[in-house]
Amino acid sequence: MNRTAKDPEGVFDEQRRLRLYRVMLELRNFEQRAHELFLENLVRGTSHLATGQEAIAAGYAVAMRADDYTFCTYRGHGHTVARGASMSATMAELLGRANGLMRGKGGSMHLTDVTHGVMGSYAIVGAHLPIAAGAAWSAQARKSGQVAVCFFGDGTTNIGSFHEALNLAAVWKLPVVFVCENNQYMEYTPIRSVTAVEHPAADRAAAYGLEAILVDGNDADLMYETALRTLDKARTGAGPTLVEAVTYRHGGHSRSDPASYRPDAEVRDWLSRDPLPRYRERLLARGVQEMVLREIEDQAQQKVDQATREARDGSPAPVSEIERDVWSDGGSAWRN
Repeated sequence: MNRTAKDPEGVFDEQRRLRLYRVMLELRNFEQRAHELFLENLVRGTSHLATGQEAIAAGYAVAMRADDYTFCTYRGHGHTVARGASMSATMAELLGRANGLMRGKGGSMHLTDVTHGVMGSYAIVGAHLPIAAGAAWSAQARKSGQVAVCFFGDGTTNIGSFHEALNLAAVWKLPVVFVCENNQYMEYTPIRSVTAVEHPAADRAAAYGLEAILVDGNDADLMYETALRTLDKARTGAGPTLVEAVTYRHGGHSRSDPASYRPDAEVRDWLSRDPLPRYRERLLARGVQEMVLREIEDQAQQKVDQATREARDGSPAPVSEIERDVWSDGGSAWRN
């Protein structure tokens, strides 16, 4: 079993590393601002943050081709922004504003931006894996060279659609990469307490003739190198890959969850492995100047501040929007 990706030394130039850092910062700042807006009662519905999991989204987004597909869960703010979706429109969508990605109808859990390859955030656990396989089948049939990357949580590995999608993808050698973001908990339940194997995704790969890949999901360099390798495999016709990226969400399952069920020592241990300060220290050790990093940090914060202003300035989504993008003719009148 490949427990860690190979050392990516030499794979990156400085600009690539700084881009990874910039993306992770933007995702972290976006999530923190979303949390603050939720506390102001401005975020409609609930909200599921991926604070602490930024290296996974950044590693794949930086490595992906512009026309590749991303499928993610309701914890999908980071994946959406990382692929290039407007941060302002994403923030506005959380606030239910007319200038949101889906004009305020999707909210936090259903972010979509097909112009940037973001093919939806799915609230039903495991529902998007067969859809990602279908998108990969389309790319294979069209010989487009596109790859579908499907992100899901550890709890999904115990859902039937996980096994169905993996099996068919392996049989047909579909250009799809399945990435399990193992943040240790399926909602409030530790994944290890309800799963027969130690590594819920990696330990099951062999059942479908796939390589077992277990990687440190808090290491942006390793995630980027893993992304390059798995995307290349899919794009060259060698079939699917199943990756288990081990990480940890800093907060609870959703805004209403204080996460008091997690042992204090466990939380402290994982917070010490926060991907952002870890990567910052690595960049400094490699000779990147402090002033360069501070400039990136200032720009990331300014981008989130601007997105917040533009989102707040948006008008509430009008009721007339409710029938748009539902039926192909734009309305339901002909059905009644």
